[in-house]
Amino acid sequence: MREIITLQCPDCKNRNYSTTKNRKTTTERLELKKYCPHCRKHTVHKEVK
Repeated sequence: MREIITLQCPDCKNRNYSTTKNRKTTTERLELKKYCPHCRKHTVHKEVK
């Protein structure tokens, strides 16, 4: 089953994006390079609870 997760910018700590992932196949935390509108640059957003 896919679960909804939230992605957070490491620089400004804003939670900008939400996505889904399969917890059975992907147990580690997800990291995606996304655009942060608050910082106005691309950063590696990390999964938070």
